[in-house]
Amino acid sequence: MELNQIKHFLNLSETLNFTEAARLSGVSQPSLTKSIRRLEQELGGALLYRDGKDTRLTALGRDLQGEFTRVDAIFEIVRELADRSIAGRSVMLTIGVATTIAPGLFSRFWAHVLEQLPMVELSLEPLLPSEGEAEVLSGKYDLCILPEAPQENFKLEIVPLVYERVKLAMAENYALVDQAQITPEQIAEEPYLDRIHCEFRSQFINHFKDRNIVMRPRIQTEREDWIQSMVANGLGISAMPEHSIIVDGIVTRSVTGLELGRHVTMVAVSGSGNPREVRQILKLAKLFDWVKPKADVV
Repeated sequence: MELNQIKHFLNLSETLNFTEAARLSGVSQPSLTKSIRRLEQELGGALLYRDGKDTRLTALGRDLQGEFTRVDAIFEIVRELADRSIAGRSVMLTIGVATTIAPGLFSRFWAHVLEQLPMVELSLEPLLPSEGEAEVLSGKYDLCILPEAPQENFKLEIVPLVYERVKLAMAENYALVDQAQITPEQIAEEPYLDRIHCEFRSQFINHFKDRNIVMRPRIQTEREDWIQSMVANGLGISAMPEHSIIVDGIVTRSVTGLELGRHVTMVAVSGSGNPREVRQILKLAKLFDWVKPKADVV
């Protein structure tokens, strides 16, 4: 078994398309097909079901996908350490991060990245509201952290990280804090603090309009830290993604009948079009134990 066979299988297991997997692997489709068949012969079982245009992983294929991903990540780290040790230089990566994504989700991850890739340096830059995957393709950023996944694009590698529910944020001593769920009618009676850059701003307001409730924000601002500080000091309530709290003294509650959330996603150029360090970070992100949503505590 060779490392390139593992890479071929991983690309195929992600795309389930021989043509696309061959492109990502930098080989011809016949070469990739031959590589997969040789791997199946060595392992003694089929890794994929081939039913016309429908390609699916077998039980063996699914079991090996996770293990091969770990093996590939380890080999990449070993090669990276060897290359950087010989070259004696560091690599600076520019990462664009949407301003509505709080650092709490990523502090552990970046610490893990810096530990695994000691020659990597990171420049974390806030994305403008209009920026996204196009800036990755243009080369402005090596990768981006976005609040929602972009449309599928064969030029992009899109890695979903964590799902965040939208909750109602309030001070821990606020009058409504003893309730597990807050009704739209109750919210309409409270001072509302409006996060201008919130991805769900219009959906949140429309949720109230559908119930003949007009939201009249008392304060509006683009500054996430200002809104949270004012919420923590009891000036009002605000809708926030559940893992985005960066100020002490804030708790979250569900809103009756409201089911909104976002899939925080990492995006980079696919295949060999990006630096090895970026490919390593993408693999580490796939293996990382991201935080799971927690139930409200009353």
